[in-house]
Amino acid sequence: MSVLEDFSNLEAKLYVDGALRASKASDGFDAIDPATESKLAHVADATDAEIDEAVAAANLAQKAWNARNALTRAEALHEVARKLRTLAPRLAEAMTREMGKPYKESADEVEWSATAYDYYAEAARHDAGRVIGPVVDGQFHFTVKEPLGTVVIILPFNFPYVLFAWESSAALATGNAVILKPSECTSLCSLLLMEAFSHLPDGLVQVVTGGGRVGARLVGHNDTHGVAFTGGVPTGQEIARVCAESFKRALIETSGNDPFIVMPSAPLDISARAAAFAAYLNCGQVCTAAERIFVHEAVHDEFVERVVGLSRGLRIGNGLDKVDMGPMVSSRERDRYEGVLWRAVEQGAKVVSGGGRPPGFNAGWFVEATVLTDCTPDMDIMNNESFGPAAPICRVKSFDEAIELANRSRYGLGANIYTTDLEESMRAVNELEAGMVWVNAPLLDNDAGPFGGRKMSGMGRQLGVEGLDQFRHTKLAMIDPHCTAQDFWWFPYADEEAYPGS
Repeated sequence: MSVLEDFSNLEAKLYVDGALRASKASDGFDAIDPATESKLAHVADATDAEIDEAVAAANLAQKAWNARNALTRAEALHEVARKLRTLAPRLAEAMTREMGKPYKESADEVEWSATAYDYYAEAARHDAGRVIGPVVDGQFHFTVKEPLGTVVIILPFNFPYVLFAWESSAALATGNAVILKPSECTSLCSLLLMEAFSHLPDGLVQVVTGGGRVGARLVGHNDTHGVAFTGGVPTGQEIARVCAESFKRALIETSGNDPFIVMPSAPLDISARAAAFAAYLNCGQVCTAAERIFVHEAVHDEFVERVVGLSRGLRIGNGLDKVDMGPMVSSRERDRYEGVLWRAVEQGAKVVSGGGRPPGFNAGWFVEATVLTDCTPDMDIMNNESFGPAAPICRVKSFDEAIELANRSRYGLGANIYTTDLEESMRAVNELEAGMVWVNAPLLDNDAGPFGGRKMSGMGRQLGVEGLDQFRHTKLAMIDPHCTAQDFWWFPYADEEAYPGS
C-alpha cells in the first residue's frame, strides 16, 4: 500500500481502544500537502463522546499495563523501536507529505524516536526507587515510583514523531497509558505511527484528532492525570491554569528565542555552517532554532558573507526531492512569518539575502532562506519567536555584551556559542540563562540528558532520568519488621520531658 493509499484509509479515523475507527464527528478539516497544496485526506474533529471513550479505555488498559513487570514492559518498548525502524520509509514519507520537511529530516526523526524507546525501556528498569538510611534502628526505609495514570500528550506539527516518542516512551516505561492529540497539520502521520504500537494492550496508546476543543477536553477531564504539551505560550498558560485547579502534573514547553554567539576564536567556516543549519533546519520551524545571532565585530563581516553564501546555496523544494529545505507547513504559518520579516525591515533590519518567495513555484508554501543584518536588540524579531528560516544578525563588541544580550529575553530554552576559548566556554555554560547550552554543537539532543527551558519557555523536563519523574509519583515507605513500640516519641510522654517550669 502506498502512503497516499494509507492517507485515504485514515480518512476521518481515530485510533481508539486498539483499532482505527471511523469518527462520528460531523466537523473536521482537510490535511493539505504544503508542497503541492493538494488535499491528502479529511481529518475528524473528535466528538466529546469519543474522547470520553478513549479516556475510559486508557484507564482500563493502564491498570493492567502497570501490573506487568518492568522487564516485560521493557521488551514491549524495544519492540516499538524495532517496528519504527522497519516502518521508517513509510513513516518518513508520510511526514514529509503532510508537513513538508525534507525526507532525510523525516527519516532522522523516526530513528531518533526509536532510540528514545530503547533508552527508556532500560532506564525505567534501573530507576524504580531507592533504599534510604532509616532514622530508627532496625527499620527499612525506601521509595517506590508509581505512574500518574493516563497522560495526555498535545503536540505541534514540527516534530510529530520524536516529541511523541520522548514523552510517550517515558510515560509508558513508568506504567502510564497515553492519549495523543496531534497537531491538525500532522494528524495523518500520527495515526499511521500507531502501527508501531499494535502489539501493546488495546487502549494503552490512542490518538484522537481535532482542534483546540479536543485538547481542552482531554486536559480538563477528571480521569486524565498528567499532561505533556508543546506549543505556544498562550495555550501553555491556559493548560497550566487548568492543571493547577486539580494539581494535575504538567510538562509544558512553550517556544524559544535562542541566541547563537560567535566569538573571534571560532573557525568561521564551521561556525557559519552551524549557524545556517541552526537557523534553517526544518525551514526554521524548530523551537531551539538560532533566532538571535550575536557576532563579534572582529569577525562580523566575514561571518555574514559566509552565511549569505550558504543560504543562497540551499536547495529549496518538495521534501520528497533532493532538497535541503522544504516549504512551511501551512499558508497561515507562511503569512505569519512574512509578517515577522516585514516588521523587521520596517524597524531597520537589512535583508542581505532571501526575504521573499523562491521563483519557479506555482504551488506550495515556500519561502527563501533569509539573512538579516543591522539587527538591534530592541527589534521584534530579536525578542519573539520567528519560527521560520530567518537568520537575524546583531553585531557585538565583546563576550560580555553577547552574554548580556543573550540573556535579555523572556525565553530560556536553549543557547549556542561558538568559541575555542576555554574560559569563554565555561563562562557561557555558567552564565547563559537557558535550559540547555550548546558549545560548538548546536541543537544536539541526547536521550540521556534533560530537555527543557526556563522563563517563558515552559516548565518541567523530558528525556534523561528527569523525564521519568515527569510521569510518575514518588512514594516513601517505612517498615518496622519487628513491630516494636516507639516509646521515644509515643504517648504517654515522659514526665522528665515536660516543661520544667510547670
